[in-house]
Amino acid sequence: MAGDAYDTIEKFWATQDGGDYEATVALFADDAVLEDPLYGTFTGREAIGGFMAKMNEAVAQTEGSFRLLELAGGGDSAWAKWEWTSTKGVRTGVGIYRVANGQITYYRDYLDEA
Repeated sequence: MAGDAYDTIEKFWATQDGGDYEATVALFADDAVLEDPLYGTFTGREAIGGFMAKMNEAVAQTEGSFRLLELAGGGDSAWAKWEWTSTKGVRTGVGIYRVANGQITYYRDYLDEA
């Protein structure tokens, strides 16, 4: 079922996969929280933007790419199953998201065991 969260996270994946990190960061609310299991917690659009810029560099260095495998949600929440492929191999995980007024207010990734 599509809805606010589904549509917003679909845009998130389209901009992220397209390498447009400025457009990706613009999808986050000013006071959003992003929790990454490897790099920690980032609060606020500016901090999330800094993290996304570092991730953009890491992606380029490992010739990596993310791929959305499945997306579900509606209303104010969504989840996405994703795959990361790089010169170091393949890793899968799941992101959970909260959305309000078309902006991401919370995002947390979970990684499958290597």
